Amino acid sequence: MLTKLNKFQEQWGGNNDVIDHWLSTRQDLLVEFCKLAGLPPFDSSTPSLPTFSSIQSFTQHLIDYISEGHFKIYNMVMAKWDATGFSPTEDMSQIYANITKTTDPILNFTDKYSKEDEALLLTDFDKDFSKIGEIIEMRFELEDGLIELISSSLSHPPGA
Repeated sequence: MLTKLNKFQEQWGGNNDVIDHWLSTRQDLLVEFCKLAGLPPFDSSTPSLPTFSSIQSFTQHLIDYISEGHFKIYNMVMAKWDATGFSPTEDMSQIYANITKTTDPILNFTDKYSKEDEALLLTDFDKDFSKIGEIIEMRFELEDGLIELISSSLSHPPGA
């Protein structure tokens, strides 16, 4: 996911401050995901359950990311569109609808792991963490498609 993000940042970064902010926030979330998973360059030498504080840090980044998307980034994009007279296309609306479908599973994960429960970690965490990784990756792919459409629309406002 980090490699995809780096390539996407190279392609779309620097074109718009809203998109740059969005990608920076995503990078912060991915760093937390990799830390929790013990993926390189983070310590992967001792396979063990993550600490409750590391899970809390990840879930907080996850909540911040989806909240910022829904309540800040999308609003910033809408404000820029309003200023240029642009309206979202049907494709943009459909992608956004699909993005919102990933929100409940993410919230369910964060709710489930907001309590320090070692038994829960022992029985469900690996499976749930793997599934949330898949959901995050799907959300990022949808957002990438939306970013491409948004970036194009913001660089070519109506009447330009």
